[in-house]
Amino acid sequence: MQPKHPADAGDLAVDALFAATYRELRQLARSRLRGGGRNTLLDTTALVHESYLRLNRSGELAFPDRTRFLVYAGRVMRSIIIDLVRQRQAERHGGDAQHVTLTGDVAERLGVPTGEEQILRVHEALLELEKVDERMARVVEMRYFGGMTDAEVATALQVTDRTVRRDWQQARLFLADALR
Repeated sequence: MQPKHPADAGDLAVDALFAATYRELRQLARSRLRGGGRNTLLDTTALVHESYLRLNRSGELAFPDRTRFLVYAGRVMRSIIIDLVRQRQAERHGGDAQHVTLTGDVAERLGVPTGEEQILRVHEALLELEKVDERMARVVEMRYFGGMTDAEVATALQVTDRTVRRDWQQARLFLADALR
C-alpha cells in the first residue's frame, strides 16, 4: 500500500520531514503567530526555520509518522515564541538596567502589547492544566497553538474525535477560569 504522504513512510529524519511538510509547517507557524504572536518579531518563515535549527540541534531525531512530527514541531514553535516573548519582556523591563518610574502619557506609549501578555498567560495556564490533566493540555496545545483539527489531534493522541471534543470543551472552561 502506498503512503498517503511522502512523510508517512517509516521512521523519518528531521531533514526529510521538514522537506516533505514545509508547507504544513508554514501553516502551523502562521496559526502560532495569529492573535498577538506577530508582536514577537518573528514571521512565518523565521519561525519555521528557527524550529528546524532547534530540532537539528537536539540530535538525531526520527519520527514514526508525519502526524507525530507535526505535533513535536508545534511544541518546538510554541517554545520558540514563549522564549522570544520572555526575552522581549525582560528587555522591555530593562534587564539589568536601573529602573525608572514613568508618569503621564510616556508610560502609556511604552505599554506592553496585549498580544505578548496573552501568549504568556495562555502558556502559564496551559502549564497549570498539564498538572491537572496532561491529555487535555495536549489537546489545547495542538488546537490552539498548532491549529490542528479534531481528527488530527485524535490520531496524534490515539483517542476518538469525541474524546478530543470533550477534552477541548473542558480545557476551555479551565483556561477561561485561569485567564480571569
